Amino acid sequence: MVMKDKLDFYINGQWVQSESSETIEVINPANEKIIGHVAAGTKEDINKAVIAASNAFQTFQYSSKDDRIELLNNIIAEYENRYQDFVDTITEEMGSPIWLSSAAQAKTGIKNINETLDALKEYDFEKAEGDYILIKEPIGVVGMITPWNWPMNQITTKVSAALAAGCTMVLKPSEISPYCGMLLAEVFDKAGVPDGIFNLVNGYGPIVGAALSEHKDVAMMSFTGSTRAGIAVAQASATSVKRVHQELGGKSSNIILDDVADLEKSVKGGAGHCFLNSGQSCNAPTKMLVSSKNYDQAVEVAALTAKNTTVGDPHGEFRIGPIANKVQYEKILRLIELGIEEGATLVAGGVEKPEGCDQGYYVQPTVFANVTTDMTIANEEIFGPVLCIIKYETEDEAIAIANDTEYGLAGYIQGEKVHAHEVAKKIRAGQVIINGGARGTGAPFGGYKSSGNGREHGRHGLEECLETKAVIAP
Repeated sequence: MVMKDKLDFYINGQWVQSESSETIEVINPANEKIIGHVAAGTKEDINKAVIAASNAFQTFQYSSKDDRIELLNNIIAEYENRYQDFVDTITEEMGSPIWLSSAAQAKTGIKNINETLDALKEYDFEKAEGDYILIKEPIGVVGMITPWNWPMNQITTKVSAALAAGCTMVLKPSEISPYCGMLLAEVFDKAGVPDGIFNLVNGYGPIVGAALSEHKDVAMMSFTGSTRAGIAVAQASATSVKRVHQELGGKSSNIILDDVADLEKSVKGGAGHCFLNSGQSCNAPTKMLVSSKNYDQAVEVAALTAKNTTVGDPHGEFRIGPIANKVQYEKILRLIELGIEEGATLVAGGVEKPEGCDQGYYVQPTVFANVTTDMTIANEEIFGPVLCIIKYETEDEAIAIANDTEYGLAGYIQGEKVHAHEVAKKIRAGQVIINGGARGTGAPFGGYKSSGNGREHGRHGLEECLETKAVIAP
């Protein structure tokens, strides 16, 4: 195995050494072996990156739309040139199956940048409204903190929106999956992005993330991660009254209505979606709500789906791979144990490792039946391949259960189309998906309540990075 020691940061168009000699181990979750190390950044490293971004903003804020369109096109072209590198990197550092890394994980990067590019082409930054001129201007330096579970998805939606708006940026990728961000820095460099517009510093959240959030010259923080960490970012940002955009946790319900056309297909699809990416998606449909009429059949189908979901080496022909890191792996096992202790019925999976997976952070696809709304597993975000099936008696009860959560990131409904649309209006979540529909191009993504604030993707993400000015003249 080739060690990947990447101890430099990308600041002002150059790879520079950290102010610290401390390093962070990067672990391959499939075999628990060290891939390499990255530098653990400091407050001083962040300050250098912010200064570079601030200086670059003085010029870049006045760049033309055409200039920014050209940059995004160049980035897309170079990203495509390095596509397989992204695929391989994602699989190695966070354990995504190679098929998923290729078909979805890396692909979202190009999709997100293209969505932003399309939005930019159509966006009017200045227009007359009544007796004043409305001007949309770049907010300034954007600090970004991104997670490990969908590394390129979260990074590209943030950086493309900021660049399209005319902002400069400092990125702190997850220390668990840092190499994707560094690879993107190489892409930006090769694409000819001017010095200082994109900067990257690796490190730990309480040090590097806090320094970025606190920095007085950062105009906006864009954070994706846990609700707990999002609160910390908001608190650190409050001293400088900066804008804070947060995409946080979720505990999304999948309501199976009685008029669903194909119960078996809907349950199988919902369970499979829950298990995808080893359940490490903030918008995963982890609670399946089924009427008493269809409950037993749904449990049977979901259990069979779990048992038929193959788990193993991400380079092999398996549906799901390992959990991305040891801390998350142990959390999932604790919550499965707690589900059993609190009286839920384990109908598939459990805490034992899948067959043939002696090394690595592997978890069996797990299904709990007879889950009640007061159980921990019904309320806490597990972030693993664990499905909880809850019985309801009336549609109103199902809606109440779906809304009875601190989160509001996503919702799912299976049923007759018109009926499902009516139910969707009653779900308190930022996105509701009916009958397995794919995310629409440019559709806003973000949550209600403790799932965060603000929206990403396309025009919605672009506007998060803009200030509003009214110019009034006689």
